[in-house]
Amino acid sequence: MKATWLDSGIEILADKLMEEGIYYQKIPTENFQPSLDKIKKSWRYSAQDIVELYPAMPNLDAICAKFDKEHIHTDDEVRFVLNGEGIFDIRSKKDQWMRLLVEKGDFILVPANRNHLFYLTPTKTIQCVRLFKENPSWTPIYRS
Repeated sequence: MKATWLDSGIEILADKLMEEGIYYQKIPTENFQPSLDKIKKSWRYSAQDIVELYPAMPNLDAICAKFDKEHIHTDDEVRFVLNGEGIFDIRSKKDQWMRLLVEKGDFILVPANRNHLFYLTPTKTIQCVRLFKENPSWTPIYRS
């Protein structure tokens, strides 16, 4: 993962991300399930699924349009990247934009009610495991 302040390009270190409530961890993608099971147990996540986006996917642009606008979720957004890459732009507590490039092996938690958006890099490919506290759902609340 590479994290920078969007306005200056200055790197954001892991401890600053933690202060912002953003959790990051590198997890090997080979035999990843035991690591995710530990996280699910300790953080009380009960469900997971896999989402995949790729260039030949039907309606890719329409799907991406759901999350490339600033929004929040009432639950944490938890992703573990199995393949590909994407970009999270996340508002800091002081209303500054942070940019996080996530790649294979990156585990990230964006806290509930934190304004953010997500978009694909030019590769237009990502495969992620998503973790949920209850029934898998992904409901964005867009910023007006």
